[in-house]
This record gives sequence, C-alpha cells and structure tokens, in this order.
Amino acid sequence: MPELRRGVRRGRAGLAPHNKRRSEELPFTPDCARTPRTAVAREVPRTRLQTRRLKEKEDREKNKDREVDDDKVVVISDREEESGGKGDNLVPIVDLEAEEDIKAGGMGDDSGGLSANNAAGQEEEGTTVPFPERVQVGGSPMYKIERKLGKGGFGQVFVGRRLSGGNDRGGMGPGATEVAVKFEHRNSKGCNYGPPYEWQVYNTLGGSYGVPRVHFKGRHGDYYVMVMDMLGPSLWDVWNSSGQAMTAEMVSCIAVEALTILDKMHARGYVHGDVKPENFLLGQPNTPQEKKLFLVDLGLATKWRDSGSGEHVEYDQRPDMFRGTVRYASVHAHLGRTASRRDDLESLAYTLIFLHRGRLPWQGYQGDNKSFLVCKKKMATSPEMLCCFCPQPLKQFLEIVVNLKFDEEPNYSKLISLFEGLLGPNPAIRPINTEGAQKVFGQKRGRLNIEEDDGQPRKKVRLGVPATQWISVYNARRPMKQRYHYNVADGRLAQHVERGIADGLLISCVASCSNLWALIMDAGTGFTSQVYELSPFFLHKEWIMEQWEKNYYISSVAGANNGSSLVVMSKGTQYTQQSYKVSDSFPFKWINKKWKEGFHVTSMATAGSRWGIVMSRNAGFSDQVVELDFLYPSEGIHRRWDGGFRITSTAATSDQAALILSVPRRRPNDETQETLRTSQFPSTHVKEKWAKNLYLACLCYGRTVS
Repeated sequence: MPELRRGVRRGRAGLAPHNKRRSEELPFTPDCARTPRTAVAREVPRTRLQTRRLKEKEDREKNKDREVDDDKVVVISDREEESGGKGDNLVPIVDLEAEEDIKAGGMGDDSGGLSANNAAGQEEEGTTVPFPERVQVGGSPMYKIERKLGKGGFGQVFVGRRLSGGNDRGGMGPGATEVAVKFEHRNSKGCNYGPPYEWQVYNTLGGSYGVPRVHFKGRHGDYYVMVMDMLGPSLWDVWNSSGQAMTAEMVSCIAVEALTILDKMHARGYVHGDVKPENFLLGQPNTPQEKKLFLVDLGLATKWRDSGSGEHVEYDQRPDMFRGTVRYASVHAHLGRTASRRDDLESLAYTLIFLHRGRLPWQGYQGDNKSFLVCKKKMATSPEMLCCFCPQPLKQFLEIVVNLKFDEEPNYSKLISLFEGLLGPNPAIRPINTEGAQKVFGQKRGRLNIEEDDGQPRKKVRLGVPATQWISVYNARRPMKQRYHYNVADGRLAQHVERGIADGLLISCVASCSNLWALIMDAGTGFTSQVYELSPFFLHKEWIMEQWEKNYYISSVAGANNGSSLVVMSKGTQYTQQSYKVSDSFPFKWINKKWKEGFHVTSMATAGSRWGIVMSRNAGFSDQVVELDFLYPSEGIHRRWDGGFRITSTAATSDQAALILSVPRRRPNDETQETLRTSQFPSTHVKEKWAKNLYLACLCYGRTVS
C-alpha cells in the first residue's frame, strides 16, 4: 500500500523573514546528481525606469498590485464524489484563460507616450558624440543641420537645409531645400547588426500611400543618417493647439485616411507597431500637402506575412516582449503576443478616441507595474464605457477591431464606411484631405454589420464580463478510480486524505477557493509515497528542502488568499532536479531562463496576488509555452492545441490567470482534452466527464470571463 505522511507546522518564529520575501528561487538536486550543496538563490525583482533600458539579463519584473479576490463563494459544506470509470471519448474541446503582470519598458505617459521595445531597446540617451553640423550621405547634397524636430525610440530628427540649389521651402522630394534628417548612433541597440532595421522597412514601404519617402541614407561618423521629406505638425501638436479635443468630423477624416495608409502598409506585409498621434504627421503648412496625412517612425514595424511562403506568421506569446507605447498599445502587445494587423487597428481606435475625448481612462498610472495596470484597465473597459461620449461609429469601430482574430484580414473598406456619415459633403473643405482614400477605395462601399460579415456570425474574441470562476481541465485516461473533495476546511483535510490513501488513492491535484481546499485523489498517479504540509506560509521553504533531502519532489501545490499553502510532495516521479520561485508577479523571465536549462513547469499556485512556480528536470516534455491574459484567451488556447500542445498546469489570481501548455515526449494514444469554466465547483460536470473516461488533471480558481 502506498505510504502517505503529513506534517502541519505552524508559527515557527524563525520563518517570519521567509514570509516577507518578495521573490525567492529554490533549487534542488537529488543526492544521486548533486554537486556541493546548492545555496538558496534569491532573485529580487528590479525595475526599468522611464525612458531607460536595463540589460535583459538584469531585468527583474515586479508588480506591487495586491488586490485580493472579493468575490467569495459562499461555503455550505464540503462534499466528495468518486468515479468508477467507463464511457466514451469526446472530440477535443478547449477553452481557458491566462494573464500576467507584463513588464513593458517605462513610458512617459504624460508627455503623450514614448515608444518602447523590450527586444530591441530604446535609444541611448547617454551618448556624448555631438551631432555633425553638416551632413552629406549616399550621393546627397550637403545639408546644414539646424533645429531639432523630435526624437523617437530609435533616433533623433533635425531640420536639414540644403546649402546650394534646391526647390523653394515647402517642396518635397530629393531636391527640396529643407529636409528631415534622422540620426541613429552606431552603438544604439537598433544598430547592433549594422544599419538601422528601419532602413530595411523603408526600402520595402517606400512609395506606399501615406509613408514619407527616404531620399538618401548612409553613414556619417558615428551616426547612421537618413534624409527624408520634411513634414509639418503631428496630430498630437494639432490636438494640443486645438484645445485638446477634436471634432467628430476631424477625427472621422483622420480615421478614413489612417485606415487607407494602414491598408496599403499591411498589403506590403508589414504592421506599423506604434500607431499613435505623435506618429501621424501632416504636410508642411501653406503647401499643397498641408492637409495630407502621413505615418512615420517605422522602427517598430514587423512582418505579419512570411516573405518566403507568403503565409501569416505563426502565433506566439512572450509576456516579456512589449513593443509600442503603453497608452495606445493593443492588449495583445501588452501581453507579448505576436504582432498582426489587428494590433495597428486597435491602437488606431485608442488614438481616435483620445483625439476626440482628450483623455483615455488608463492615463495617469505610474510606477513599476504601470503597464500591468494599463492593460488590466483596457481589458476591463467595455466599448460602451470607453465611447460613451463618442459618435456611434467610433464605438462600432472599436467593437470590431478588438474582436479581430490573430490572422484575420480586416475589411478596411467597410471600416472606412463607418465614418462616411460624419464627413462633410464637400471634400475640398474637410480638415483632412480624404481624396486619396476615395481614389483608393472608390465611392461605393457596403455597410458593415458588426455582428455579421459576409453572412457569417462573428465570434467575439474579447468582449465579455470579467468573472471569477473554477477552471477545470480533463484528460482522456483508461478507466480508473478518482475522487474529489471541495470546500474542505484545514481541520478536515487529513481525514479525507487518510481515507483516500486507505482506498489506494494518492493526491494528483490541489486547489483553493475562499481559503478552503479542493483535493483530487486518484489511482493513476504512479507515485509510491507522498507527504504533504498545510502551512500558514506560501510555500514553506524549510519543509520543502527537508523533503527534497529525502528525495521527495513537489507534485502539486495550492495557495489561499490568506497566504497559506498546501504542498504535496511525492516519490515515484520521473523528476531528477527541481526548483521553485515565489514572486509578486508572474515570473516569465525566470521560467524562460529555466527552460534553457532543461527545466519545465510542473506545478503552479497563487496566494493572493503572489505566484509560486515549480519547475523540474526530466518532466517528460519536449516543448512548453505560456498563455497569459486578463480575460479568457480562447483563441490562443485553440492555436496552441492545433500546434500539439496540451494544458499541464493552471493557476490564477483575482486579476489574471496563467496556463502552461506542453508537448509530451511520449504522446498518449488518446490526446483528448477538455476544459470548463464554472462559477461553482464542477461536481456535476466531473461525473459527466468520468462517464466518458475524462478525468480531472488540473484545476484552479480565479480570473475568467463570462
């Protein structure tokens, strides 16, 4: 008979400092593979200050937001059920959710927003190399460098005045008297591999509608130099000089032209990646171009279409990779998802609403976890709330773009048609020139029904009401005995466990809701022995290390809102080494580092807003990914399923949920997996699954969407 021991240790005076630690990583190597005893390594999260970059190896994210779930489940009694085990298999059906306190580069929100790119980095501000007074590159005429026009994430822009010849002021093209000259230092991260990446993008997009032309480029001293058309004020400047609000007609004109520009850019295989008022410029005043709209700064542009195959790029999520500007970025950019066309359109929606209303609800957040708070607010703000003082077309536009699928082609023509009713009848006196859009798309466009397109009902990707629910995951197994208990108080835990062990069952999964425990025991764990501890601390370090010394490994873990935890450790696992980390935010950087060292996530838990992640070597997985979200990411989960991944761990706080999906080295004969989200513990559903040979594999309680 399997052996199971328990230890309940409470209130050790020497453990108080452990409970106060903000972040801690504990590694373990068994005796058979141990080098001299591994010391406990503490990884204290570090922050990135505004407009500065820290080296990626030194970045440590933290989130001080400590909201506790107030939506408590009323407990009536604890109950148990068990299965006998037979039934039919089902076709795989997946749903689930996830999220993380993503750490984006610090943005200057009050200044209108600076761009950031965790992967490539921002411009070095500390360079002491002076800008040249005169420039001549790539066969260009000689230009005198005059006043500074501005700066972005990848360089600084100055006025360049041609010293001889040239057109009158206000002209465009290579012969213009005045041009815009962009400098990027050779040591900036954007130039790690030679000329700036932006040059390559302009080579592809040169001549695209609404994109200024680059006439000359080359190296001058320590700088890469790009000579472009001189343009006029940005939409930010116009908004600022217009009482910080724009009329519905002005915003609609901007929408029509911006959509046309983005359509043509997307048609060439690129997404801009940083759509915002500062990057839309008008032509120079008192010239024929003064009402024409341009989109500039392509330093964050990425390909949505593979150049070789012509296929859409693959979906991925890297929560440590943020590109864009916090105020206007899409929620997918906040969450580190691969950029696609929908992201530019969501950023455009926020840009239009800002220009019309003068403010967005998530402005004003400061601190190290600013991006986390902004993303959380964006996902909690419905189109109705955000557009309550906006024209109806703006709300319709937002509803459509936030529900675009990752690889969906937007219907630009129909999106433009939303705004036609707000445009003045005479194009000649409109505040923004829209003739280009009319020539591109023509006069006749069908109206867009936001619920239905081309006769097919549209599935809503993101709209929904945030909820707190049980997330349960079921795997196909051969018939076996399984038992569950829920709403279990601390004092009754032991009797349930002891009864299960007497019946030949061991703990396969634990979870917590409202400071009560849920317990799954079954006969298919493969473990030979188990110990567990119910502790007032979230992952009691000393006890865990004591069991490691006895060659037990963590096999399941749960945490409660009051900070307590239930840790189950087993013998008979396939693990050869184990490490865990407790953090105030989801520690993706640490997980990614451990992946490279051959570890995989094998257990997760939360206590309040804190995360505990357990990673093991020899976990039996060949690949692993994370899905994180503030709402229910059905699309991402299904894409992972299509790639051969299956959910192997779940955990959630009241704000966010995380799912670990893995590819097993040895695939089971039946890979069927189903998930459920329920307000109450899914006791009825569990029995229905048992009848189909589907057994509870993991569960948690936390953030979902109804």
